[in-house]
Amino acid sequence: MFKFIKRTVATVLVIYLALFGLTKAIHYPEPISAIKLGLAPASKTPDLMPAHCIDPADTRIPWDTGNVELPQTVNYAGNEIALDKFFNDTKTNAFLVIKDGKLVYEKYFNQTTKDSLLPTYSMAKTLTSIMIGQLISQGKLKESDTFVSILPEYKVGTDFDKITIKDLLDMNSGLGVSDNYPTGPSGWGVAIAQMYASTDVYWWLHHNQKMREVPGTHPEYRSVNTQLLGMVIKKITGESVSQYFQKNVWQPIGAQSQAKWNVDHVGGIEKTFCCFNATARDFARVGQLFVNNGQASIGGASVISANYLKRMGTKAVTLDYGWGYSAQTWLPYPDTYLLMGLHGQYIYVQPKDHVVVVKLSDLPTSSDGISAKIVPVLQQIASMV
Repeated sequence: MFKFIKRTVATVLVIYLALFGLTKAIHYPEPISAIKLGLAPASKTPDLMPAHCIDPADTRIPWDTGNVELPQTVNYAGNEIALDKFFNDTKTNAFLVIKDGKLVYEKYFNQTTKDSLLPTYSMAKTLTSIMIGQLISQGKLKESDTFVSILPEYKVGTDFDKITIKDLLDMNSGLGVSDNYPTGPSGWGVAIAQMYASTDVYWWLHHNQKMREVPGTHPEYRSVNTQLLGMVIKKITGESVSQYFQKNVWQPIGAQSQAKWNVDHVGGIEKTFCCFNATARDFARVGQLFVNNGQASIGGASVISANYLKRMGTKAVTLDYGWGYSAQTWLPYPDTYLLMGLHGQYIYVQPKDHVVVVKLSDLPTSSDGISAKIVPVLQQIASMV
């Protein structure tokens, strides 16, 4: 028995060391960390990757509060169900409603509180777009600029060299990295999963420049586009994405709490296609920007210029569910904006009614596609308050 245990331990150790060597070679977290990341529920992943901290605003603006009664039932997927059942069935962690600039409804679930930092997943794409819009408004960047004109070390002599900022903003680059997220660690050989877990995003991009289509010819939702935009922000500003975001977005909106942006490694680059983490109340502040015509809560400065806000709200392409999309922002219905992320993260904005709805969730990866059922409920609620 002792010999058997000894051989088993030795075998496991050899396998672990082999996997450790492999993960190092492909710039992945070490095996145990990778498995934890692959199996963790959405709300727990922020603590499993290194992050840059983003301080709250020097002038923190608490929400004025009010009170509204939400409907007791909603139409979800063609069935009239209790609102509480909707919250439960869609694994809700936080649900907030802002009306006329006041926090009128707030509810938390599953031990989440108003102080919990919760992940955006792909809602971070719109945050990245806001920063790109600022650089365009400042004359430091043009939509016609090619990616490789800013980061020439990525020139490869293929159609990759033709990708423009506009192509990246509108998910139209043709870069061959699809968003086919696997479930669990077994599928982490997929390119999108490798980018998510990578400990060196720059290395990863050098090995994933294969094109699937000619830029500007085939819009398809691909997170890699947003990561390239993050690299552009860092190169043009000369500072980390988090530093720039803190000064130019988080401070002006009067964010009350610290936020975090996960990076590929300590001191590395932010994963701008995902991985921003903040409180539900501060996410609502981001949504309020779209109600306030892009104006900051502090000093009234423009966080999103009028021209860029119009750009974000004007359909450039049609993507999943037949919804419009422009500049890293979903446009499911006329005169609405939607920030949307994997596992059920939403900031739904209906400016004409001065309403922001925030829903943060822990849906499994296998529920991808459920947004076509959830977003109509957010619209119902926004139209009723």
